[in-house]
Amino acid sequence: MYISVMGMTSNLKIKESISSLEAAFKSSDNFKVRQRIQSLIFLKQGKFQRQADLAEYLGVDRSSLKRWIRQYKDTGLDGLTTLKSGGNYKGVISEVLHKALAKKMNDSQDPLLGYWHAVSWVKEHFGEDIHYQTLRSYLIRHFKTKKKHPRKSHYKKDEQALEVFKKTP
Repeated sequence: MYISVMGMTSNLKIKESISSLEAAFKSSDNFKVRQRIQSLIFLKQGKFQRQADLAEYLGVDRSSLKRWIRQYKDTGLDGLTTLKSGGNYKGVISEVLHKALAKKMNDSQDPLLGYWHAVSWVKEHFGEDIHYQTLRSYLIRHFKTKKKHPRKSHYKKDEQALEVFKKTP
């Protein structure tokens, strides 16, 4: 199989049959894996003369398609369809900071008033510059805070007003 790589031709031999590639495509539920298998199907069928056209059709960058082809040449279909992203990420929140955030989230006297307050609180008390979106995602993931403010519902409630409200007929 010859395909054009920026004006030059490259010899790519796809070992699998079209029917086995289509079966792998149908059995996968991961979008990225399906894209990669679909690129092999189109290359095997010879539907595109240039990689740039195939990449545009698939909605990926040419460099991604080139990387997939190189990965297929080096490791075969199994290597191409094994995604390695996100495996060893440790994160920026230490165990000590996690415990402090958990305590602060449940503090009814001095709670976090919002995600920006959480960012400044972490910087002030731990000296760590954590990006807003990173800390927000962490709080949502670990403490189930999906509102604009992490813990504000119980802040500054007037107990007497609450009792009067409950007694109102």
